[in-house]
Formats: sequence, C-alpha cells, structure tokens
Amino acid sequence: MAKIPAIKSSNLFPVVGIGASAGGLNAFKELLKAIPEDSGMAYVLVQHLDPSHESLLPEILQKVTKIPVLEIADDIKVLPDHIYVIPSNKMMMATDGILMLAPRPAKSKTERNLPIDLFFKSLAEVHQEHAIGVVLSGTASDGTLGLKAIKEQGGITFA
Repeated sequence: MAKIPAIKSSNLFPVVGIGASAGGLNAFKELLKAIPEDSGMAYVLVQHLDPSHESLLPEILQKVTKIPVLEIADDIKVLPDHIYVIPSNKMMMATDGILMLAPRPAKSKTERNLPIDLFFKSLAEVHQEHAIGVVLSGTASDGTLGLKAIKEQGGITFA
C-alpha cells in the first residue's frame, strides 16, 4: 500500500483502533458491551480475517451494542459514536477523517501481513494525541510497532 503523506486530522474527537487476532471475537464482544452509546469516540476494529471468506463480524457485533456497527466499504468518513470493521482481504489506513481500504498484498514468504500495525501507524500520524490504540490479541507481534507510534505521537495505548 502506498504511503500517504500525513496531514494532521481536523477531527477533534478520539479515534480508537482496536486490534485482535482471528480468535479475538469474544474479546471484541466483551469490550463493545462496555462502551457507552454516547462516548464521543469512533472505534475501528482491525482483525486478522481469513481472506477467502466474507466476514460476519459486523452482524455479530451489532447484536451486543446499540452503537452502529459498519463494515467499511470503499472509503468511509469517520464519525463519533460509530464502530467500523475492516472487511476480509483488505488493508486499511487512516487519513483526515476517512478510512481508506486497499487490497491485501499477496502472501509473501519474506514479509508478514501486519494489518494492525499498518492501521495504527497511520492513525498515529493523522490523529496524533486523539489516537488511541488497543491490542486485545495479536498474531505474532502485529500491533506492537503501531502502539509505539501512537505513544510517540502523544496518544494512549493499551495492550
């Protein structure tokens, strides 16, 4: 995915990136049950998904929260009090108020697919102190470098 020049976001509300491995469904559900409907934050869920299967994650998660859960299709504007879910077989980056999708790169023997790190790094660059990163579970070290980037930009991290 081509690097997009970082422009500080004009959004003044927090954007929370939440990463999990393929087995993170229960962790997502428990977390979303605890989020108030009017927190004023946007939530973006990045999960390691099977690229060959369509995800039912938005439908499953909508059953545990009253906050609107949307699967990202094309590029979508980020709004507070919404939950956004990455579709399977995609990579995602944050730009000023927009979540941008790109095709997932072909599997490589030398490079690992790190969708959580990619999203968290872009979140840090654009949303800076309004970025929050949460890793519920991860595949290998995915999320580690992204959390570091968020922390370096003055954001908040949890792992």
